[in-house]
Order: sequence, then structure tokens, then C-alpha cells
Amino acid sequence: MRREPRIAVDTEAASFHRYRDRIYLIQVSTADRTALIDPLAIADLAPLGAVLADPGIEKAFHDADYDLRVLDRDYGFRATRLFDTRIAAQLVGEPAIGLAALLEKYAGVKLAKEHQKADWSQRPLPPPMLAYAAEDTRHLLALRDALERRLRELGRLDWANEEFARLEALRWTGVAEGDTDGYLRVKGAKGLPPRALAAFRELHRWRETVAEQDDKAPFRVIGNDSLLAISKGLPTTAADLAKLKEVPASLARRHGAALLEAVARARALPERDLPHLERSPRPPKDPDFDGRVERLKALRNRVAAELKIDPGVLCGRSTLEAVARAAPKDRAGLAQVGELRRWQADVLGDAMLEALR
Repeated sequence: MRREPRIAVDTEAASFHRYRDRIYLIQVSTADRTALIDPLAIADLAPLGAVLADPGIEKAFHDADYDLRVLDRDYGFRATRLFDTRIAAQLVGEPAIGLAALLEKYAGVKLAKEHQKADWSQRPLPPPMLAYAAEDTRHLLALRDALERRLRELGRLDWANEEFARLEALRWTGVAEGDTDGYLRVKGAKGLPPRALAAFRELHRWRETVAEQDDKAPFRVIGNDSLLAISKGLPTTAADLAKLKEVPASLARRHGAALLEAVARARALPERDLPHLERSPRPPKDPDFDGRVERLKALRNRVAAELKIDPGVLCGRSTLEAVARAAPKDRAGLAQVGELRRWQADVLGDAMLEALR
């Protein structure tokens, strides 16, 4: 594949099944050949890393963000000269940007869906899963070509190339080892009162321990809704636990004693040891800033409708806020807003300055 001008790449992980996620399969396709690489069987993947890093070879991905991050995490691989068919689809205004929808529209290929959440850590991988994995990259170069033609027709290839170049800087930014605040990142946790939050912290810690021991995705041990319900109810007996409709009877039978022990530890904590969240005061309202954001948003929405592109793809709210905050007076000032892409400044710049005035 080193002799190819371009290849298509995809990876399969198993975070839906395993506690310790990692890449369990790598698919690589040229125009006429597809290889499935088993990283559990091959100790040294350095030749693949060299291909990914080679600027003479274009690498096509669909939704490269996660693939690039896990390739960095697991192997320290850095890819250059990228083409992301998901980003290309967004920039041409496609309403459905999933790989299956795009392949059906542009290549007439209908992808099977039954293995989308399969366990790629299992060995041996059954033939239907191998066939499914191969299809993810087999047609990707044809899709890439079709989307590039559309980008050229619309005069948006430079937009895409700027976005593709930014992908090269992506690195793994997962949770640091020894992180003790993971429980606070669960939706709904921060709204719990201190005693319930202490229970949730204990329950979350217990779940992480069991999931790690069994190498199982934490939600497969017990779901977040069940943990939150137990934390709010603070049950003291098996009968109390059985009254919580969010806790299935089978789960209560299997883990009831451990769940009640975790709650008991939280109940026994003195008030001073309960978690108390420091909430940052909200900044005072700034009507001038809010007005600038709204004018920029209205402008963005109007241009997006004209271009038949999703407003958030044309320019996200955080970028609009960055422009409103900087309030540039001219093109030179606009160029200093780091969040604003060059192509966005070309498309929206003059109108943005007018809206700010």
C-alpha cells in the first residue's frame, strides 16, 4: 500500500463491551484491494504507522475524529493528508451524513447494520463480521471521489481542505489515569443533594471496580439511571431496593448487597465529608454582547439557507461568540479571531463586520 496514491482507513474498537477499550481491528482499502489487520495478532504495526504518516499518500476516513484519537492513544500514530467523507458531506449540505446513507446515495451500496454494536474483541471474528468490516472501507474511495466532485461543483473544496488539515492535529485527550471525578461527569449527578451525591460517588466507584475486574463496559454492570435512582432513594434494606422501579429485580438479586453497602457508607459520612460542588457565579449579562451574537446568528442563518447548508456547519455558536467578543472593526481584526476558519471569513467576513457595526 506504500505505492498507492491513496487508501481508505477505518478502525473498530469495543468500548460498548469492554472496560479497557483499544483498537481491535483496522481496515485498509485501496481502489481494488481490502486488508483487515488484526492488532491482537500482529505485534509491530509500525509499517502501517509509516503509511499513515506519509504525506505522499492520501488517507480517506469517514468521521476521522475518533479513529485518529485512538490511533494516537494506542500506537502513537499520526496521520497526514486526510480526506474525511463525513466533513465533505456536511459541507455539500447533505442532510444525512452517516456512512450507510451516503454510500447508498452516492455509490448505490446498501450496508448491513446488524454488526454496528458488535463485540470486536472476540476471537475468532466470524465471517459475517469480517465481511461487514471490509465493506466500511471497500467503497470509501468511490464515495470520496463523488463528494470531491460535488465540492468542486459548489466551489467548496478549499473549505474542506482547510478542515481536513486541522484533523492532523487531533490527539487522544481521554480521562487521565487516577481521575477521581468521573462520577461528576454522569448526566444528572451534579443536580443531586450532597448526601445523595455521596451515595452516587460510592456506587460509581464500586461499579468502576467491578467493570475493571470483569473487563466489561460499566453500563453493562449497572446503568446510570439505576445508580441515580438508588442514590436518590438511599435504600437501607433489600425491600427498599426492590421498590425502586429503575432497578430490575435480576440486578438487585445479583448486586443488592454491594449496592446497599455503598449506600450505607454514604449514609455514615459526617456532614463535613459530603461532596459540596463549588458553583461558579454566572457572569453578569452583557446586552451589547448578546445583541452582537444575535445579529451574527441571524446573518449566519440567512447565508446558511442560501447555501443550503446546516447553520452549525457553516459557523458554530462558539465561533459566533468568539467573533462577538472580539468585535473586530476590519478584516485584519477578523483574522485575529482564532476560532474563525479562513473559509468562514471569506464567506461571512464582510457581512459579519457590517453586522457588528
